[in-house]
This record gives sequence, C-alpha cells and structure tokens, in this order.
Amino acid sequence: MATIISPEMVSRVSEAAARVKANIGRVLVGKDEAVELTLAAVLSGGHILVEDVPGIGKTTLARALAGSLDCVFKRIQFTPDLMPSDITGIHYYSQKSGEFEFRPGPIIAQVVLADEINRATPRTQSALLEAMGERQLTIDEATVALPAPFLVIATQNPIELEGTFPLPEAQLDRFLVRLQLGYPDEPEEEEMLLRFENADPLADLHPVTAAPEIMEFQELTRQVYVDPVLRNYAVRIVQATRQHPEVELGASPRATIGLYRCSQALAVIRGREYVTPDEIKSLAPHTLSHRVILKSQARLRERTPAGVIQDILEQVSVPV
Repeated sequence: MATIISPEMVSRVSEAAARVKANIGRVLVGKDEAVELTLAAVLSGGHILVEDVPGIGKTTLARALAGSLDCVFKRIQFTPDLMPSDITGIHYYSQKSGEFEFRPGPIIAQVVLADEINRATPRTQSALLEAMGERQLTIDEATVALPAPFLVIATQNPIELEGTFPLPEAQLDRFLVRLQLGYPDEPEEEEMLLRFENADPLADLHPVTAAPEIMEFQELTRQVYVDPVLRNYAVRIVQATRQHPEVELGASPRATIGLYRCSQALAVIRGREYVTPDEIKSLAPHTLSHRVILKSQARLRERTPAGVIQDILEQVSVPV
C-alpha cells in the first residue's frame, strides 16, 4: 500500500507554500491564482510556460520565484541568432592545461528563465528538450546531470508574430502548465505604483525556503491520496481530448501524469492530504489546453483549445 502523507507533513508543505506566495506577493500584485499554479508546478517537478503580452510581469514572476526559493537562477534571452551551444555549453581547448575543458551554459542551473522562447530558431529551442524531459544534457559524447530541483520558466508573447518561431508540439508537451497573468484591475495597478514608488521590491526579496526542502516537499507531494474514482476521472478527461470531433491531436500520457501530479500538489498547497474533483477541474485547462491541436475547420470557426477543454469538463461526469 502506498504511503499517505500525514497531516503534520501537509502543514509543513502548505506553510512553506504560503511563505513563498506571500514573498512573491510583495512584488507581484493580485496574481494569487498564477502564483498558486506556479507553486503547484514546482512541487510537481514540472516546467511552466507563461504566455502573455509584454509588461505584465512574466519575468518578474520568474525572478521573484527564484529569489524566494534560494536556488541558482540563470536567465537566457532567446534571440534568432542564439545557438544551441550558447544554452548547453561547449568543450573548448585550454592552452593552460593542454586539455579540452567544459564551459557550462546557463541551462545548468536550478531555476532557468527562458525569456521570449519563441524568438529562437527551432534548432535552438530543441536544445531544451533533453534538459526538460530527462534532467540531463548530452554534449558531444559526455552526459551532464542537471542540478536538482530543476525548473524552466519560459515566457512568450502570443500577439507579436513577426520574427518568432512557434513552439513545436514536442516542446509544448514538456511544459506542465501554461498560464496567463492578465492585466491588473484599477486598485491592483494603483497598489503596484505604491510598491514601486521608492524602490524595487525585488531587490529586497530574501529566500524563504531552500533547495533541499523543495526536493523533500516534492517527495511528500507524491504521497497525497488520490481516490481511484478521481484517478479515473483524470484519465477520462484526457481520453476525451483524443476522441473530441474538433481535435486533431489530443493530450499525451505525459499530460495525464502531469494533471495527476499537479492535482496532488494543489491539494497539499491548500492544506489537504487528499485530492478533490475541484483540483482536477481547475487544473485541466492549464495542463491540457497547450497540448491539444485543433482541426483546421475548428480553427476557422474560431474555436480555441481552452474552449474545447471547457466543453469536455462539462461533458465528463464528475465523481460524487
């Protein structure tokens, strides 16, 4: 029988998550849902794609998260002339030692910000595939293990298409969640001005948890109880994406695992040792919509993957 997380351990994880949320909240105003989804991805060991217009706070979210977790943070600014070796690193000949030595690239870190990822060519984007999928890099004949925990937060602008390269399905499938921050409302924007009036809150941000604790919490999250009926509910939702008449390519088995793990993480963040249907329903649009490809006829009717996922959630019966 699988080990079930104790209420005491749940309290430890949820209290740590609350500290991180409060710390990020010092910088990012009114984005509680996005921060909660981000923490769920961290506890699930998954990667995050933040898709929104410029100036919303995508980079700020990544920097605030890295500052709160006390992890090694590296930023990669993706441009059309960026090469794969600029990301992974290279072996170079050292005249001092007379041997080839490895110079690590910025991907060898714990929290990596892939800023404007869709501005790089597909060849450069593919340099992330092995790192995100297997937590390792193959450079020449050498295999380099990545530090743990390892998290990629990628950003992209969905509006500006000139000079961009759409992410292929294989790349999108490696992101556990896709989220949008959205514009702040009037009180939130005024609060933001007050916080940034005299200083940058990011400069005063201090870690509230460490990498070893995060890894422990990731292991504990896998002990959150999921009833077999709810496990089947998650599977039926993913299966429905493959059978929907408007879908050309449905969500992958990796998506099923991601939805399952993420629901465990969200439950423990909310202070429970078990998953409810609410976690699965609220996470499905964020974990599945970027993995679904619609048929051309559906796109012509201006249907969206998020709309199809919402239809599926209304059609698949919820366990009582």
